Amino acid sequence: MEKLNLEVLKTHLWKSADILRGHIDAADYKNYIFGLLFLKRISDVFKEEAEKIVRETGDKKIAYEDRDYHDFFVPKKAAWNHLKSLTHNIGEAINKANDLLEEENPESLEGVLSAVDFNDKDRLPDHILSQLINHFSKIRLGNRDLEKPDILGDAYEYLIAQFASSAGKKGGEFYTPKEVVELLVKILDPKEGMRICDPACGSGGMLIQSVQYLKENKQNPKNISLYGHEINVGTWAICKMNLLLHGLKSAQIKRCDTLRDPQLLSHGKLMQFDTVIANPPFSLKNWGYENAQNDPYSRFRFGIPPKGYADFAFVQHMLATIHANGKVGVVLPHGALFRGGAEERIRRGIIGEDMLEAIIGLPPKLFYGTGIPACLFILNKNKSKERKGKVFFLYGAGDYQEGKKQNKLRDEDIEKMVLAFREYQTIEKYCRPVSVNEIQQNDFNLNITRYIDTTEEEEKIDIQKTINELNELKKGFKKTEDKVLNYLRELNFKA
Repeated sequence: MEKLNLEVLKTHLWKSADILRGHIDAADYKNYIFGLLFLKRISDVFKEEAEKIVRETGDKKIAYEDRDYHDFFVPKKAAWNHLKSLTHNIGEAINKANDLLEEENPESLEGVLSAVDFNDKDRLPDHILSQLINHFSKIRLGNRDLEKPDILGDAYEYLIAQFASSAGKKGGEFYTPKEVVELLVKILDPKEGMRICDPACGSGGMLIQSVQYLKENKQNPKNISLYGHEINVGTWAICKMNLLLHGLKSAQIKRCDTLRDPQLLSHGKLMQFDTVIANPPFSLKNWGYENAQNDPYSRFRFGIPPKGYADFAFVQHMLATIHANGKVGVVLPHGALFRGGAEERIRRGIIGEDMLEAIIGLPPKLFYGTGIPACLFILNKNKSKERKGKVFFLYGAGDYQEGKKQNKLRDEDIEKMVLAFREYQTIEKYCRPVSVNEIQQNDFNLNITRYIDTTEEEEKIDIQKTINELNELKKGFKKTEDKVLNYLRELNFKA
């Protein structure tokens, strides 16, 4: 039997979007497509496991009714074949199936599937849902049907990117371009055995890439603990499904407001991690300024950020959740590097305790729905001896592949930045370590171009060469003038 490969699956999933076009907004495609994909996957794996139990034991009752024999238990009314047999009130039946799955598998699925309402006949009439179910019925998603175990997760990531592109800003709220994620993970260099957290995890891409990084570096990808916060219920559900499709069932993703009410706690205190990584919303306005005045976790010890800019609220939350040897990697808008007032005082405090390791400027237009220039802000509570008292600045804004809507980091751009950071290189007009004293002299303004000269040298004019070229031009003009005069004389003679 030919196994399902990634390209075939991508095409199949993208065609499901064609069925929805004209009925709902592109930004909402993901909710319904991902929901049905997940439903089909769970049902196919359950059926596959049940058939194996029947072959081994001959006992159908155990195979289809004993919860202990399955990762996810699927009751009859939630099985794909039941949904496929329906012609009326299909949305209601899908909602019921999702509710049943959550009830039977509360530890993994509680609140995940019911986040999407399929029972809206104005947007999703029966004939559209029937088309979608028939379309998904054409592929089998059991473990033995797939070319490799994490193919579903890879296809899922592909579609998340596609939907973010078509949905503009609304999609970009929960998706960070994969190349930026890859760069940030490589800079942070996670290791097996670590606890990694993303307090603004969106669809979970940074956590998944951290696991992928371990695989690429021949480390055990199962020996890692993943945690996250996500405030948006729909995005939280997508994150949970994304992680489950990648086989990351043990990840703890809390649905909560990170700044007002963090939920990753241990004995009433903030949990501590080895690595904290995030791309929080740029300069979030209504972030909880009032709550921060009496923060029960003492996160804002360098100062409370302004009401209209949450960037350093997230940075300080992240710093408060790493242990003594921990690292933070966060995507920030450039404004956070040089704005004055409370943000300047916070920068002074962070740099004063020598926790800022690097600032890496990114190319323009990398992010969906915004042209705001961004950078990577790397913090380290235990910098190596050669890096103490210094901050590594890198101007990476000039290296990228230009696109119509979004620009893209190429593999060579990523490797160039990572190598420069790891080797602590000094490269003219690109990167160098800068002493804290020099930063202090600049009033803790961290604007990259203050430390990296990015101006283009003007080409020197060769005066003698220019004179010679002008003389040649004059000779040319003289020849042309002589030809014109001779021509006029000939005309006069003939007349």
